[in-house]
Amino acid sequence: MKIIQYWKLWLVISALVTIPGLIGLGAWGLNLGIDFEGGTLIEVQFPGKDSVNIDDVKAVFEKQGIVGGQYSTTASNTILARTHTIDTTKYRELSGQLKEKIGETKELRFEVVGPTVSRDLARKAVLAVIFACFAIVLYIAWAFRTVPREYSSWKFGMSAIVALIHDLLVVIGIFAILGHYLHVEVDSLFITALLTVLGFSVHDTIVVFDRIRENTRRMTGGIAEIANQSIAETMARSINTSATVLFALLALLLFGGKSIFWFIFALTIGIVTGTYSSIFVASVAVVLWHKKAK
Repeated sequence: MKIIQYWKLWLVISALVTIPGLIGLGAWGLNLGIDFEGGTLIEVQFPGKDSVNIDDVKAVFEKQGIVGGQYSTTASNTILARTHTIDTTKYRELSGQLKEKIGETKELRFEVVGPTVSRDLARKAVLAVIFACFAIVLYIAWAFRTVPREYSSWKFGMSAIVALIHDLLVVIGIFAILGHYLHVEVDSLFITALLTVLGFSVHDTIVVFDRIRENTRRMTGGIAEIANQSIAETMARSINTSATVLFALLALLLFGGKSIFWFIFALTIGIVTGTYSSIFVASVAVVLWHKKAK
């Protein structure tokens, strides 16, 4: 199996999936949801009804141009909605439509609320990810300290970070494009998905690197031949593990409901790119780096 020899092809594929997203991210940015920007909290009771369907209420909100809200029930006939900031005029129009479409309403709460994920918290999350990347490099450098002298354990760690950044950029770029064209919003669940993808990507990469480390002790030949052999030995495991996860995610995409659809979609994209990058990005990076140094 000759994976490393076609490194230019893998580079082109990676560029094709990352560059459009980076352009979209630079041009439009992410469509931040109310978790990051704050909004309006509305709690409405329908005294004349024993129970209320959330989807019916949501349809009325969206018909008024209020999209991307979060809805829940605090009682069988009471709806709590968290939406982007709306003024009193828009709220009066909304109240009239709720009364017309669903039934008599009673306002329990109408107030402006701050973001649940503040800018300070978002900044700390970014710093935590950067710290995690340094910790990953240090851990891999220490764990791979037993590789033969001609190979550098630090290069293994930095190559793992290259694959990790590749995966995060793919997911973030796709959501930048979706946010512009389909108005998909980024919320706290999206951050959870990114952190999950981060962990999966590193785990999958270390499996391949660990086999490369073992083969450097018992195989003769260059780093490219050793990497090709290692990839051949671990590819089936990587693909089977990812396929098992993807089957579960596919079921959730089909039957999980709208509230978690984009969260599961982000995980699906991340798992696919994580499997790809561990084989075709991280391994290629570590081989090219060693060859250049040599």
